[in-house]
Amino acid sequence: MNTSEIFLIAMTIIFTVPYLIWRVGKTDYYAPLVVVQIICGILLGPGVLGAEYPEVYNFIFSKPVIGALNGIAWWAVMIFVWIAGIELNIQKAWENRIESGITASLALGVPLLLGSIAAFFIVQYPGWMGASGQTWQFIVGIGMACAVTALPILILLMEKLEILRQPIGQRILRYASLDDIAIWGVLALILMDWERLGHQGFFFVGYAICAYALRKLMVWLPQKDRWYVGLIWLALCGFAADWAGLHFMVGAFLSGVILDTDWFDQEHMDLLRHHILLAVMPVFFLSTGLKTNWQMGGTAVFIVAGVLLIVSVSGKLLGLKIAGKILKWEPGEDSIIGWLLQTKALIMIIFVNILLDKNIITNETFTALLLMAIGSTMLTIPVVTPKLKRLANIIYKSN
Repeated sequence: MNTSEIFLIAMTIIFTVPYLIWRVGKTDYYAPLVVVQIICGILLGPGVLGAEYPEVYNFIFSKPVIGALNGIAWWAVMIFVWIAGIELNIQKAWENRIESGITASLALGVPLLLGSIAAFFIVQYPGWMGASGQTWQFIVGIGMACAVTALPILILLMEKLEILRQPIGQRILRYASLDDIAIWGVLALILMDWERLGHQGFFFVGYAICAYALRKLMVWLPQKDRWYVGLIWLALCGFAADWAGLHFMVGAFLSGVILDTDWFDQEHMDLLRHHILLAVMPVFFLSTGLKTNWQMGGTAVFIVAGVLLIVSVSGKLLGLKIAGKILKWEPGEDSIIGWLLQTKALIMIIFVNILLDKNIITNETFTALLLMAIGSTMLTIPVVTPKLKRLANIIYKSN
């Protein structure tokens, strides 16, 4: 068979297997389709399929096929992060800056601290930190992975819970938006290449000038043209950030965050996000699974994943508990918000993919973090649903 035929076999598997498991198994309550796709990516990776059936794995996922899949995955996830950047509503957060600032700081800071402490002990053992990573990069990177909230997946889950457009949903979006900015800021710091400061300085100066000019242009353009110009801007920012020694995903986020949400039709934006998740993001989940590794032994990887899951969930809940005390929330309010904000899924997977690409963490650490993200996301709906039923009045509380 030629490469195109094998590529299409791979694409058929990527879309068929997760869908059948999700639909036939009716897993939506515990494992949304996104989670099933990530799990299938792991099962189709070298640690499971490659270990049990190496001939099949090497036939389907040959280097040319993986190269083609990676290209699709890069562009898909860049668009997804671009949309996440656009949907950040800084103005709303500023209007409620005291309440939002206290909540977002504690929601991010406490799990970041606990995750960093856990990472300090993990890094004492060989095989977890990448060859190009420094100890502080590993510790801060793992800590931030424990603090991440997956804003795009959070939106999907709140839609499922029918609270996205309610006051509590909008509040949670404000908190997650502020934390999203901090996450990408910390990532930029971790990736700072002190030997290429000239490139990075040039990038940020050039970005500021071009962003100012683009904002002027966007106001003048008709709405249908803004989509095309926005995607051109996305590709250029991704290239420039990668050239500067950061990562194209940092550029993707920066390309979206300076664009105003109201420049685009919200219904079209929602449809684009759903279509990207449907049509191309499964390829990213598969390519993520191909990076998993169990060479240190499944037991060690699962232990680290379990520790990080406990740290990330308890840190988020503790941070929101403290925020609730300070802001005098109603009993149970902090728990609902905390369980929703601990959702990891996509953004954390993107975050740790970057750490892996930069060789700051190893494949084993990546696998543990991926398992932690799956566990975190699978917990959200089953835990939050009964809480919302018991405390329905909180849904309509504005602050």
